[in-house]
Amino acid sequence: MKRITEQESKYKDIDQMSVMEILKGINNEDKLVPLAVERALPQIEKLATAVAERMKKGGRLFYIGAGTSGRLGVVDASECPPTFGVPFDWVVGIIAGGDTAIRKAVEFAEDDDKQAWIDLQEYHINEKDCLIGLAASGTTPYVIGGLNTARQHGVLTGCIICNEGGPVVAESDYPVEVVAGPEFLTGSTRMKSGTAQKLVLNMLSTTVMIRLGRVKGNKMVDMQLTNHKLVDRGTQMVMEELNIDHAHAAELLTKYGSVRKAVEASKA
Repeated sequence: MKRITEQESKYKDIDQMSVMEILKGINNEDKLVPLAVERALPQIEKLATAVAERMKKGGRLFYIGAGTSGRLGVVDASECPPTFGVPFDWVVGIIAGGDTAIRKAVEFAEDDDKQAWIDLQEYHINEKDCLIGLAASGTTPYVIGGLNTARQHGVLTGCIICNEGGPVVAESDYPVEVVAGPEFLTGSTRMKSGTAQKLVLNMLSTTVMIRLGRVKGNKMVDMQLTNHKLVDRGTQMVMEELNIDHAHAAELLTKYGSVRKAVEASKA
């Protein structure tokens, strides 16, 4: 398999560059990422549609990955409850090596093709659920093994990779291939590849949550009110929706605990 993510950087002698030359080189490469994501939009559409339909029927969304890819999945999953007010087990991110690997690399964790399915058993994954494999290279054994076994158990599978084809794609019902070219620093997939995966994850989870009715208009009406900034934002939403003053809106928000509930109760 030709791994574009491992190809040599087109920039030579970067250790001899000035700070501005380094920054411009990285920036020039970063500009290629949204264009690569745009080319993958048809694939992302198919994946998001399939995931939303499965979740409407009671399924959950799981991410598995190693290293940067795994961390990005954990981040996206952890942001869904506060942003959309969904239960913590609706979207789950699992990283090879366990939670320790979020902060510190766990040697050879990504090379075990049996461990992902073992990790998923903790959540009783089943045929109602969706599993997205995150692997910049598209060749990570942890991800390949997890997707393979998941498919055998009727789980909907997808992937987000930064190469074309490969074993992860072969195990995915809905593959997403975002090819942005070699990294500025040869093989450092935390850079463009990580950015590409983050952009796709943003699109995927946000689109799915909108399709699940967790957004009204363009507002996060189910967000968790976990700090003063979010309470103020929620108060403003209630004010605008009901055309009432700040004090009344704050009172309703405190009483009902969410923008959606405050507005629905007032309009009932």
